[in-house]
Parts: sequence; C-alpha cells; structure tokens
Amino acid sequence: MNRREFSVAAACAALSQAQGRLKAQPRQAGSVHFSVMLWTLEKLAPFDRCLEMVAQAGYQGVELVGEFQHWSPEERVRTQARLRSLGLVVDAMSGVKAGFAVPQESDVFRAQFAEHLRFARDLASERVILLSGNRVPGIGAGIQRQTSLDNLTWAAEQAARAKIEVLIEPIDLLENPAIFLSTVTDAFELVRTVGAPNLRVLYDLYHEQRSYGNLVEKLENNIDLVGLIHVADVPGRDEPGTGEINYDQVYRVLGRLGYKHWIAMEFYPTAEPVASLTKARLEAQRGLRGRAYGL
Repeated sequence: MNRREFSVAAACAALSQAQGRLKAQPRQAGSVHFSVMLWTLEKLAPFDRCLEMVAQAGYQGVELVGEFQHWSPEERVRTQARLRSLGLVVDAMSGVKAGFAVPQESDVFRAQFAEHLRFARDLASERVILLSGNRVPGIGAGIQRQTSLDNLTWAAEQAARAKIEVLIEPIDLLENPAIFLSTVTDAFELVRTVGAPNLRVLYDLYHEQRSYGNLVEKLENNIDLVGLIHVADVPGRDEPGTGEINYDQVYRVLGRLGYKHWIAMEFYPTAEPVASLTKARLEAQRGLRGRAYGL
C-alpha cells in the first residue's frame, strides 16, 4: 500500500467513526475563515467524501476548479444541499479557461466569464478566480497589459452587478514558464490601475515563493488588495512545516495587518488528510493570534 492509498483508507476509517461530528465550525463575523481547494483531495476520495473530510477538519468553505461545469441542474441543487448540511460554502471558484491577458481570447474570455458568473450565483459563491493566460509571441508585454486592464475592468463591472468579487491569481514560472502574470507584484499593479473595489489579488504563497520569494514584505505593502490567501509549502506542495516557508511568521504578519478574508489550504496531505488539514488550520489560527507555532 503506497502513501496515497494509506491516506484514503485512514480517511475512510476516521470518517466512519465520526459521522455525527461532520459539521464545520461556524463562521464568525470579523474573523478569518478557512477553506480547502478540493482538487488537492480528489485522488483520495469521491467528491462527497472530500466535502465530509473538509467539514470534519473544521473548515467553513471549499473551492472549486470547474467541477460544476459538468453538473446537471439537479446535481447543483444536490451539492448545495450537501454543502449546507455540512455547514460549508463555496467561497471561491475558478474555471474560466480563456486568459484575460490574451488579446485573441478576449471575446471567448468574456463569454466564459458571463457563464462563470451564472455558476457562481447558482452555488452562492461570492468570489471567482481568474488566470491571465500565456504570453503571446510577437506582441509586446504592453499590449497584453492593456488587454488585461480592459478585460478586468469589464469583468469587475459585470461581477459587481452580481455582488461578486473577482480575484486574479499569478502562477509561478516553474509550473508554467509561458504564463503572462507570474508574480503578485504585477497583479497588485494591475488591480491598483483598474481601481475597482471588487477586484483583488489571490496571493498564493506557494506560487510566489517558487519564483520570487520575499513573501512578507509584499503582504505588508499590499494587504489592502489581498482578497484570498492560498497555502502550501515549497517544495512539493505539501502541508505547512514540510518545506522552506516560515508559515508561523506569515500568519503572525497577517494577524498584525488585520487580514480578515479567507485562507485556503491547497496542499497535498502527506499524512491522514483530516488530521493534516486540522493541524494546518489550528496552526494558522494560533499564528494569526500571535501564539506559539505548533500543537
């Protein structure tokens, strides 16, 4: 039995012993909320079981990456009911495949984004995540920047009508060497230039560390534009404490700066997943409160 198979078996055993304790912790106004990007668990268990694991670990939300695009209306209703029964919400969702920085994809981007907003309303998600797409050979970076500004201005206006927030996410150059938006530094500049109150940056600490580092200073200088934090350690995309990022310090800084949005775990659990997710959440909460790191 390999590590992943062991994790699946252990998760099923733990869940079968705790069917009465699956509801997530309630959300409290003015506090940081915690969620899990579900794709990191999809190889461990079926979708509904993944929801149960997230709830059992004490999280309030889940994030999706396009699963909903293949659901029937009945499946969307059933999923919403299951989420409510577990005390979970869909706090953010991605799935727009066209890039906002690619001129020849602008029409497709806008059509896909409009559809994405409909999915977000159906699933009561208050945030949507967008990617830039790749650099285009033969045109200058200035053209792609202007395309980004035009498309993000339009997207923010459309989303505002639905009371939805738009988050743009840079991807590191090791994962995608051709990506146009690869650092939060450029993402913050785009958001400031657009100036829409419902347009913010998804600060993925894993991606930023891999290519650029200097995580804390960028938080301190731009915390007003951060709408969501994604968490995984480097290298390996495993849970905090397995790599080089000092998450204790990051959480302490977020607490000092008064961050009150969502923190989403986007890592591969290397141990039993409910235990791993629970530990990661507790460490984050203690760091945010300025307490000693660890259990």
